[in-house]
Amino acid sequence: MRIISGAMRVAFFLIIGKLAGAIKEVAIASRYGVSDVVDAYQFTQSMANWLPTTIVGAFSVVLIPVLVKLRHLGSAEKNKFLSELQAWILSIGVGIVVLTWYFWPEIIHYTAGKLSAEARQFSQQMIWVFAPVGLLILVIGIHMARLRALERHINNLLDSFPALFIFAWIILSPGDTSVWPIVLGTLCGYLLQTFLLSYMANRAEGESWIFPKWQFKSEHWSMLLQAAGFMLIGQIALSFVAPMDQMFAAQLGNNANATMGYATRLVAVVIGIGAASVGRAALPVLADVQHRGDAKQAKAIALKWSLAMVGLGLVALAFAWLLAPWLVKLVFERGAFTSENTVAVAEALRYGLMQIPFYFGVLILVQLLASQNRYQLMALIALMNFAVKFLMNYLLAPSYGIAGIMTATAVMYLFSFVSYFIVAWRLPVKQNV
Repeated sequence: MRIISGAMRVAFFLIIGKLAGAIKEVAIASRYGVSDVVDAYQFTQSMANWLPTTIVGAFSVVLIPVLVKLRHLGSAEKNKFLSELQAWILSIGVGIVVLTWYFWPEIIHYTAGKLSAEARQFSQQMIWVFAPVGLLILVIGIHMARLRALERHINNLLDSFPALFIFAWIILSPGDTSVWPIVLGTLCGYLLQTFLLSYMANRAEGESWIFPKWQFKSEHWSMLLQAAGFMLIGQIALSFVAPMDQMFAAQLGNNANATMGYATRLVAVVIGIGAASVGRAALPVLADVQHRGDAKQAKAIALKWSLAMVGLGLVALAFAWLLAPWLVKLVFERGAFTSENTVAVAEALRYGLMQIPFYFGVLILVQLLASQNRYQLMALIALMNFAVKFLMNYLLAPSYGIAGIMTATAVMYLFSFVSYFIVAWRLPVKQNV
């Protein structure tokens, strides 16, 4: 019941957030269509922010169980750990920003494929904003984990801020087809999201502002870093899937990055409202059940939820497959986005939707293994997922184009679901101390 209650709250906030994202996509499609600017936007955002997103993905999974445990040890221990964590996350973020700026010309040279000269030039302009956004993503990740550990899910609503600011900036700059409405809207949205999340996390914990301290005195570092090391290996592999898809799409030319980007965002709406709501609500609950000594109950809950989510995913796939052309036309077809673009994006969307049942099913199993601290197994499965995805892209993309890339993602998630389900079902329960 705690998972259901949390999932309903997450879903409510995610629906609002996804609507904001849809409004942003409508504005981008109307202003830019399928163009070099959108190609550069999809490529630059994916490549520049993949490492910060990877770190947040790895640390949030291992950080939430630690924060759940710290809740029972008092605010002094928690604040000491959080102040040190914030300090080193800031240091890592600044380093990533500087390195991204320095190496970006080389990254474009070796990974941009058949992107046009204009798209490459736009990317060079965008990176001056998207690199600092990576630092904000890291800080946001800490405060989101704090709120999720308390089973507070309003942070999902704040995810919509970058999209809302992009929409607002486009509306307030009529006729401007440069990169700046997109990148400045992104920066403003992330800045406000960072500030509000920090304020809300402190308020939820009954704390004043927690300031960074550059030291390693908290005894909880060893547990976090050992777990995060394994998770980071797997997360780097998995999070590189999006940039890898951008690189394969760039080899196709003909604005393939833009077409795939529009389709991927619609797939993300379905995934975000369905699977993400349950997955985000489940981890703090499963971690708490594990901490209280009921590992068998946690396993039973996760297996039942996993199978139920596959069934829900099949229903979502059937409806979304039928509605794909209408949905693309409704959301995007106006201004510079033509009916020919609708046909291309709808075809890509249908192949992208095939991942939904397996993504739905695997997400809850990921939370179970995370609550049991089985990070080595999770890293191994993630590496195998990446290998499957790369192989499928290599085999399918040259012959089937964007459809092949999208199908490769579905195969990857099928393999992931089968692997996680076998591990969760067959391995004996593991009780945390």
